[in-house]
Parts: sequence; C-alpha cells; structure tokens
Amino acid sequence: MELLDLHPRIMKALKKSKINTLSGVLSLSGPDLARATDLSSRDVQLLQKSVADCVPRLPAVTALQLCKNDIPPSLFIRKLTTGCRLLDKALKGGIISRGITEIAGESASGKTQFCLQLSLQVQLPEEQGGLAGDTVYICTEDAFPNKRLYQIIESEETRSVFKKHCKDGYHPGDHIYVEHVADVEGLIRFLKMKLPALIKRGKVRLVVLDSIAAVFRCEYSIHESIARAKHLSIIARELHHLCTIHNIPIICVNQVTASLKKRSLSRTENIPALGLSWANHVTTRILLSRTDQIVPLEALSAHDAQSTANHMLRYLEVKFGPHLPLTITPYYINQSGIHGLSCANTEGWV
Repeated sequence: MELLDLHPRIMKALKKSKINTLSGVLSLSGPDLARATDLSSRDVQLLQKSVADCVPRLPAVTALQLCKNDIPPSLFIRKLTTGCRLLDKALKGGIISRGITEIAGESASGKTQFCLQLSLQVQLPEEQGGLAGDTVYICTEDAFPNKRLYQIIESEETRSVFKKHCKDGYHPGDHIYVEHVADVEGLIRFLKMKLPALIKRGKVRLVVLDSIAAVFRCEYSIHESIARAKHLSIIARELHHLCTIHNIPIICVNQVTASLKKRSLSRTENIPALGLSWANHVTTRILLSRTDQIVPLEALSAHDAQSTANHMLRYLEVKFGPHLPLTITPYYINQSGIHGLSCANTEGWV
C-alpha cells in the first residue's frame, strides 16, 4: 500500500477501515469499497485505478503472434552478455531479464568480480550484448569495491571496448549507482520505495544485490524461522515485481555452506545459504567455486600467458534454470575480469 500515490485523506480512510493490502482493495467491488471506507464514488475510482496500476500485468499474446514472433517488448526476454564468449555459451547468451538470477559461491570464487563485470557490460549497446543502461548496486556486506572496479575499467581490454562503442568522454563508473544497506528493514524499504523511483527516473537496466545472505546472518534466532521466511518472501516478491514491470535482469549474490559430501577428491560440495525458503524464489542458480590449481600457460590467452601473475583455476556451474542445461565451465580471473576456459584445453589437467 506504500506504493499508492493517493491523497492522504483516502489513505487515512483505508487505514481506518483496516484495508491494508492491494488484494483487499481488489477483492471488493466499488459499492463495497464506498461502504467500507465512507469515500465518494470518485475517490473509489481513483483508489481502484491506483491499485490497478501497481499490480503487474502482462499483455495477452495469441498463438499466431508467437508463430510470427510478433511479441510485445514487455514479453521479449532480453539477455545480458557476460563479456566472455565461453561463459555466454554456457549461459545460452547471458543473464536473462526474467526472474532472479542467483550467483552463489565460496569466498574468493569471483562473485563480486562477476557482478562488477556485468555492471559494465550492461552499459554497452544492445547489438553488442548489453542493454544500454545503468546499474543499481546494493551493498550489504563490505564497502563497494571501487578499487577493483576502476582496475577493470582501466584495463586495456575494457578501455578498448568502451572506446569503440561509446562516445568520447563516457566514463563507465558514472553509470553505477551504489546503495549501502545494513539490515533487513532497510533493504525492504529500499526495494519498495527508492529503487522503483530510481528505475522510473533513469535508464536502469540491471539490479545487483550483493549479498542477500549478509542481512540475514545475525538477525534471527533458531526460533524465528517463520519471520525469516516471511522477510525473504517479501524481498523476493519485490525483486520479481521489478523484473516483471521493467523487464530487467536481477542478480542476487549468495554465500555457501560446506557439506560433508565430497564431489571429487579435490572438491567438496557447497550448498547455497538460506535454504529452501530462498531457493524456491530463485529462477536461475549459478554456483562459482575455486581451486588451488594454477592454470597452465598454454590454456591462457597470449596476453595473460606473458604475465608474471598466477591465475587460479575456478569453475562456473549451472545448478538449475528454466532455459539452461546443467553444465560446468572452467574460468580464471585477470585484471579485466572473468574469462572462460575451453574444456578442450583443460581436458588433461582439470
């Protein structure tokens, strides 16, 4: 109800009549609302219109339109490139603009690096795999990694891409809006009030929440599982609402917990945090992991092979997704970001 832009007199009448949800308004007819709130018919019409505008609704599409690929823009699923051909291949073109995409992984696996890379790629034109828009980056753990962001921006590869596809004087760092949130209440307030206004005013095309697990780490005891699940549901609902209305990718970073099971002799099983209460809201889950193995020089690009730094082997695993097969793609991280490795090149040492 906080999203309604109505006269305080109407909001006061709703509160007095104890109608405090959108479904409560939609379940009553015009005359019933007038009797319950003592509002005029004109005020009831304004109320119903305002509530209807807040409810996400998709246009109807006929089978003939689907056959002709005549789909309204709001139903067209857009894909955001990762900036790496091999990773895009594993993700069937990139991150989709439908539902919540979760990037989970252990510490130092590259979760934040991945999000920074996507925050830059989204600014590219659509013909280059971007969405020609800005990013809202919500930090809940540490300070925003400005140093690493500018290291990626100043890398030779990133500079050449933006110089080729953007105007002179364009700086990618100016198009990432950072918000720091410390607790669950602050996060819900931002998602309900500030973020929708920010998206409507500008050309935001990507939302990153880094991370969802941090705000739930210490706030709930073992006896408060119901309240925890309720707050998780509220956060997921707001994110899905924004995704449906604005057709933009939503990225949520998550932590993992170690399992007693082992995937192989060298790797243990990692389970994303927050359990089924959160997993049921996730559309696509991507799991990142790291190893202690160094990538051989022959598997690296010519530029990285000349570097003196050691590049550690990491894995990107698609756990589930409505459009993705279950795959595992090796990758490494250099100054310009994340880069996939060909499985053919790693066959002898993975």
